[in-house]
Amino acid sequence: MDKFVIHGGTPLYGSVRLGGAKNASYKIMIASLLGSKESRLLNFSHISDVATTAEIIQSLGGKTNKCGERTMFIDPSSLNKFTIPYKFGPKSRSAPLFIPVLLHKFKQAKVPLPGGDKIGKRPLGWHWQGLEAMGASFSQNDKFIKAHADKLTGITYRFPKNTHTGTETLIMAAVLAKGITILENAALEPEVDDLIEFLNNLGAQIRRRHHRVIEIKGVKNLHSTIHKIMPDRNEAVSYACAAIATKGDIVVENANSDHLEAFLDKLNEIGGGYEVGKYGIRFFYQKPLRSTDIITQPHPGFMTDWQPLWAVLLTQAKGISIIHEAVFPSRFQYVQHLQQMGTNIKYFHPKVDNPKKTYNFILSENSAKDNHAIKITGPTKLKGGNFSVHDLRAGATLVLSALVSSSKSTISNIEQIDRGYEDLDGRLRSMGAQIERLK
Repeated sequence: MDKFVIHGGTPLYGSVRLGGAKNASYKIMIASLLGSKESRLLNFSHISDVATTAEIIQSLGGKTNKCGERTMFIDPSSLNKFTIPYKFGPKSRSAPLFIPVLLHKFKQAKVPLPGGDKIGKRPLGWHWQGLEAMGASFSQNDKFIKAHADKLTGITYRFPKNTHTGTETLIMAAVLAKGITILENAALEPEVDDLIEFLNNLGAQIRRRHHRVIEIKGVKNLHSTIHKIMPDRNEAVSYACAAIATKGDIVVENANSDHLEAFLDKLNEIGGGYEVGKYGIRFFYQKPLRSTDIITQPHPGFMTDWQPLWAVLLTQAKGISIIHEAVFPSRFQYVQHLQQMGTNIKYFHPKVDNPKKTYNFILSENSAKDNHAIKITGPTKLKGGNFSVHDLRAGATLVLSALVSSSKSTISNIEQIDRGYEDLDGRLRSMGAQIERLK
């Protein structure tokens, strides 16, 4: 396995250009299989989740062809298998998203249980409940999920909690289902809108009716299109936090401020510098940072993927800050590493008047006892150390902390980082960071 060796203490200066969003790229790749002809997808990032999804498509008989630096042609016309090999399960969370496609193409699907980040239970049951209501049946063992449906029929379905991937799964099931599907309490994320735009360009009939309600009129077939993947807003926040925490000044080209409103609002509160232009967004350190509090929420709230990165910024802010995690029950694994680096971070159990309304996950007996918040007292001088990456965003957090520290850090298991960041070490080096990848 590769590892990063980082000598911290150097401010970042320069620019970096965003590629396509991880959480849009591989899902639109899967959705392209619903068409009858070849689609052309632009603005991909070179990340392992995209590569793995391409391998899965090929294993099913589909064709993927890289054309140019960031373009991929995907042809679904040769699909001839409904089983995804087990080896792909531990590598990615994408496999269950193939189920609606395979049900439409073959009336059955067999996919491995998903791997990916270990950040608390993700309720796949909500996906299956919706698909079952549409006419699918499921069985499962410790390795595979099997699904069958002679046909899928439109329904009205309300998600118990907001679910990004669940919304996308049922959208893909509904576009070729018979009749009209109404999804209530659906996700509002920009990546979902990117998927909707792509599918509508394929010939689907999808529209947002009003707040968190999506209407899908099933059509008989979909064709092909050319589509540009939206820029990665999580990557934008990562570089923004790195620049401000290291007291640097960078331009994040292609960043879309409309996707980052909750983050930019909090930057205003702590005194972080930014400037929005046609080129993207400039992020810079302008004055000592102030403490603040956040609670993570589904879009348009402060994104759960941002809070580990935000925590590093708060270690450099004066005063006591609070991060309250309300989207996933277990997303503070990175805290012990920051504590080893000398931060003053303490877990605590926040008082919540209405847990069912506050938390976007189902509180179990165990999760109700968990600490869903941390207090950070700063500013703190960070020190380096030896660490292993637990999940994608926590990995980026370790890299960012190491850049801020005044000494050497070694970070292993960086394959998790490669899932969602294109050439992270090379891009940081181009902006002055002292980071090296060792084989």
